[in-house]
Amino acid sequence: MAESAAYGEDPARDRTDWQWEPRHGETRREYAPDELAAPHACRDVRLTLDDAVEPFLTSSDAHVREAAPGAAVPLLRAPGLADRVPRAATLLRTLLDAAGTRRERAAVARALGVWKTDTSDLLADSDPAVRACAALGPTHADRSRALAVLLDALRNPRTTDGWFPEPLPRLDGWFRFTVLRSALALAESFEEVAPVAVAVVAAGGTSFTDHERGPILLRAFPDGYDPAHPLVCTQRDLLRAFVDTDESTGGIAGNALWFRAAGLPEDRDGITALL
Repeated sequence: MAESAAYGEDPARDRTDWQWEPRHGETRREYAPDELAAPHACRDVRLTLDDAVEPFLTSSDAHVREAAPGAAVPLLRAPGLADRVPRAATLLRTLLDAAGTRRERAAVARALGVWKTDTSDLLADSDPAVRACAALGPTHADRSRALAVLLDALRNPRTTDGWFPEPLPRLDGWFRFTVLRSALALAESFEEVAPVAVAVVAAGGTSFTDHERGPILLRAFPDGYDPAHPLVCTQRDLLRAFVDTDESTGGIAGNALWFRAAGLPEDRDGITALL
């Protein structure tokens, strides 16, 4: 409820939280004043809800401890509740020192990152799953080290997906999808992620359009393809991977909307001509 009520409150954050896809377009529906009454009413009770949730952050019941941050995270992302983040973060950090499970410790690291608290110390955690969750961001004080952690996790996607057979709270799909998206956002240029990104596309059948191939394509062409400028090496490598795997995966035809969004030809012959 808190997450849904917050939608539209911060458009920049919404674009980060809800992955944009070409089929969704860029337009946002305008709501009538009476339609906004419900989300505004929900926002007004966030403080009361957080008062109710906070005692359960350190519950003795493991199932409750997992559920509580799932509620607290979207509540405390509200602009008016930012002053409550340090206390909640301190409570959750006590769980990192306890003998918690991988899932519990990773969920805590993820919550701390969502609240934009510093998780740099967790990038050296002994558990790679905790390290990856600490690196997810959305922002990070130690950007280069966090990116290295994410890229390392993407080099072994099957192992990474196996960390959480059941998705962590508020993370949908295979865990590698979240790791890849965070890496693409954290990278200052496509060149930083190109070797791993090209490998994902070259893997063919293990790649998914809207969660992997499409976002990778747009990161390689953030301003769209410009025929007046020659392709750089990393862009050529990526497009070659699409061409080489196209017959078995339909990677170009199946990504037509993404290729169009990137200003590229939408068929194999057109892409091959660029190479």
